[in-house]
Amino acid sequence: MNIHEILKTYWGYNQFRPLQEEIINAVLEGKDTLALLPTGGGKSICFQVPAMAMDGICLVISPLIALMKDQVENLKRKGIPALSIYAGMSFIEIKKTLQNAIHGNYKFLYVSPERLETDLFLDALHAIKINLLAVDEAHCISQWGYNFRPPYLRIASLRELLPDVPVLALTASATKMVQEDICDKLALPLVKTGAVKPAWQKFQQPFERPNLSYSVFNVPSKQNKLLEILKNVKGSAIVYCKSRKHTIEVANLLKLNSIKADFYHAGLSNEERSKKQENWISNDTRVIVSTNAFGMGIDKPDVRVVVHYDVPDCIENYYQEAGRAGRDSKRAYAVMLYNNKEIESLLQQSDIRFPGEKEIKQVYTAIMNHLQIPAGSGEGISYDFDIALFASTFKINILTATYSIKVLEQQNVLGFNEVFFKPSTVVFTTNREELVDFEKQEPSLEPIIKGLLRSYEGIFDYPAIVYESKLSKFLQIDIARLKKDLKKLNDYGIICYSAQKDKPQLTLFQNRMYKDDYKLNTTDFLKQKENFEKRVNAIVAYIKKQTGCRSIEISKYFNDIKVKACGICDNCINEKILYVSAEEFEIITKGIEELTTHTSIKIENLLAALTHFKKEKVWRVINYLQAENKIETGKSGDIKWVQ
Repeated sequence: MNIHEILKTYWGYNQFRPLQEEIINAVLEGKDTLALLPTGGGKSICFQVPAMAMDGICLVISPLIALMKDQVENLKRKGIPALSIYAGMSFIEIKKTLQNAIHGNYKFLYVSPERLETDLFLDALHAIKINLLAVDEAHCISQWGYNFRPPYLRIASLRELLPDVPVLALTASATKMVQEDICDKLALPLVKTGAVKPAWQKFQQPFERPNLSYSVFNVPSKQNKLLEILKNVKGSAIVYCKSRKHTIEVANLLKLNSIKADFYHAGLSNEERSKKQENWISNDTRVIVSTNAFGMGIDKPDVRVVVHYDVPDCIENYYQEAGRAGRDSKRAYAVMLYNNKEIESLLQQSDIRFPGEKEIKQVYTAIMNHLQIPAGSGEGISYDFDIALFASTFKINILTATYSIKVLEQQNVLGFNEVFFKPSTVVFTTNREELVDFEKQEPSLEPIIKGLLRSYEGIFDYPAIVYESKLSKFLQIDIARLKKDLKKLNDYGIICYSAQKDKPQLTLFQNRMYKDDYKLNTTDFLKQKENFEKRVNAIVAYIKKQTGCRSIEISKYFNDIKVKACGICDNCINEKILYVSAEEFEIITKGIEELTTHTSIKIENLLAALTHFKKEKVWRVINYLQAENKIETGKSGDIKWVQ
């Protein structure tokens, strides 16, 4: 089938959206391609259709497990076989998935960037016929971007193994600098090997959303304004908050006012999140109040309003989140609420998020002393690490400690995994027939297998929470032996055993540096800080902008300079209201002349005398006449016509 037949057969569309066909043809020609398509612009079709038109399987790098699962399920519903590998899968599950990718008739393999350098994946890669490498959320590979994720840098190393496979990098929001960095990072391995590749093909859809009305309000009571918005704008809505606590509080406020609302954040279980998401998509819940964990990959075209209850950190985030409104091309609203204190706090974030080199060195040295690691040792070892206790012990500000550790992570000095208490879980990863054979081969492990099956209903279908102390009493064996046997079963691939975790882990990626050898890449660090400040200043300028089209302002930020005024944002509407026609200008001018020719008049009296016109229109005429030296203003603020 050709690409139009594929689009019609599997997606039911008669034609492509703007730029989709051009992007697909570039991929089919084997060209490395960067596609910038706004939220809801149909990015997935740009790699799914060409992958269907070629022999082999498309390798998709995606940052979110939920997003991967959604896309895989959507493809399966269309009759397109797809696979995914993500954190939490057992060794046997991963191995089976890779075997299916090698021998099965699958068209897509979704992988999180963290899985790319595992030996199991790399060993299988040479046997998988990859036809396309699709990098979703490609801005994550750039350290100059707003959402840099170090694991994304691993994608580049794949190009040495797949030099003849074209790359399609996709993002909804990337500045010109980030666009260039994406291309450079992904092309670097080929440059090193001397491979000759054609120049990147770049496609960028306009960033304007003609049906989306942007507005910003500085309000004394966000609660009242939110209720007013939801009263005036009917239909489905998203309210974005910065903290999990805030999502719960705002959702409760809406419920108290008889609005069907629910909260959503990353701290919920997968089951809870899926249920809340389904209720909202089916309109059983009208308003979902969420952190930015919500929305990516969700296809709900009839969202009528997106409200940012808290100020976002940058235009990139705001544009993506606001763009989830009105994907059905009908009128929709993106509203931001703020107060001056939030702006002040945002402007102070740079010094907090980017501590000085002296502070970072102090934190690093304190961590090494806290963990009692001698100079020249520690590489590859993980340690229990309570950051709150550490900060308190060494009298270091908790935020300084947190962001210093983030810098050390990005510099590949150490890694910090902040895991909250999580009980042990067990799920069987084999079928019952294979289990019977295994018990015959390993009779010493049969009692524990029988004990698990009797104690936990449904353990074949989903992970069961297991408390080793209770299970050891039930089986009448020592707890140490129980844990050892559970690990054996896990290593055999019979179960997936996730042992209890209750302490965050800090891992050293290199030995403790000697005092004289301590060094950081301050050039990149300072540039990251500079770019962060630019992003903050851009969102603050957008918020404070009281004239000029907001859609144009957003588009200019992404280097899209061809956008016309939307006519429906708050500023465009205000300018329409304040537009002074030639007839109005003449009448107002004549009125001012009559009132000020023979005597001066105070401005408030002048405005009172011209009450049949809006004050703002009269002011426009006054400013014009003053600039043309037709009138002059005295020290006491009175106006007189110039004779």
